[in-house]
Amino acid sequence: MKQKLLIFLFILGSSFLHSQNLIWKTNMADALKMCDEQRKPLLIFFTSSGISQSIQNEVFATRDFLDWSNKNIILLKLDLSDATLSAEEREQNVKLKEALGIEELPKVCLATASIRRNKPMINKLGLLDYNFGGAKRWISDAKVILNGE
Repeated sequence: MKQKLLIFLFILGSSFLHSQNLIWKTNMADALKMCDEQRKPLLIFFTSSGISQSIQNEVFATRDFLDWSNKNIILLKLDLSDATLSAEEREQNVKLKEALGIEELPKVCLATASIRRNKPMINKLGLLDYNFGGAKRWISDAKVILNGE
């Protein structure tokens, strides 16, 4: 019995540690710079306090998402309820949300991003919601958007 409990705790701990390895940028300028340097698309996660955590718990906190995201995209999390943001940052995030057609939260936008002539360029590829089916299904849907299939 103790052995089963230890195995369970080990697996749970390993899963928790892997989910902690996600590196979310929270500053748009930093994320755009990384996209430009690494030539990777951008995943923008628009969120706010008091909304469903399903996508975070069932997709972003998985090993599948960690592995896929590390190889394929730059992560940008924009929490529109973050009280630590300056008024300028908050306004910038809200303007981006509106420009990308985000009406309800949480929402993920996949985009290409680059910096040309010192100006940021963001090209929306598509929007994703949380759908039942877990990380593998969500990643599959993201790949369709990213690959234009």
